[in-house]
Amino acid sequence: MSSIRNVAVVAFIVVLGGATAFAASLSFAGGSLGMASTSTPRCTNAGLGQIQNLSGSNVVSVTVSNLPAACGNATLQVSLNNTSTSSGGSATVPAAGGSVTVTLGTPVAMATTEEIDLVLTGP
Repeated sequence: MSSIRNVAVVAFIVVLGGATAFAASLSFAGGSLGMASTSTPRCTNAGLGQIQNLSGSNVVSVTVSNLPAACGNATLQVSLNNTSTSSGGSATVPAAGGSVTVTLGTPVAMATTEEIDLVLTGP
């Protein structure tokens, strides 16, 4: 019985020693996390006008005005949120700028609290 016990102890030491040797052979190279910044070109810094177009008491589209020619051919994305429903749509800005109407995917009920987000991508 004691010989089985001795074999078990020796086996345990061999396994423990092998695991320790394996762990000691792992190398961890020093690294660093980096950060970079870049400027994003903008076609406008001006304030844009917006008008909600209604059908009954639902907003069905949003007209955005005061878009300069530098934003021409960009894609305008509009999202409207009334805290219980949201919808969005997109349209291409005319080459000369001006105004564009974006039709919402789903009409949104008019509410006292609404958020309209505008995103221009491109041209």
